[in-house]
Amino acid sequence: MASGGPGLESLVDQIISVITNDGRNIVGTLRGFDQATNIILDESHERVYSTKEGVQQLVLGLYIIRGDNISVVGEVDEELDARLDLSKLRAHPLKPVIH
Repeated sequence: MASGGPGLESLVDQIISVITNDGRNIVGTLRGFDQATNIILDESHERVYSTKEGVQQLVLGLYIIRGDNISVVGEVDEELDARLDLSKLRAHPLKPVIH
């Protein structure tokens, strides 16, 4: 593992949430990253938000996200996340990031 993004070293083997430039929210276990902040997620899924129905979780499995497509990386509080009832959660989908 290289010294990619600041602080990513402490998140290896932790569950993280990644918001991509196109507005996707991908949650998974960080397995590695490189100097370009390309990241490898294991046991990942995409959370698709809607104002009409609950959050859909699309299984992705082992997944690589290019560093230039990452907007935000955050640590997931597993205990809090487990208590969320995603079937009742409603939200507008995120809009793409404009640079």
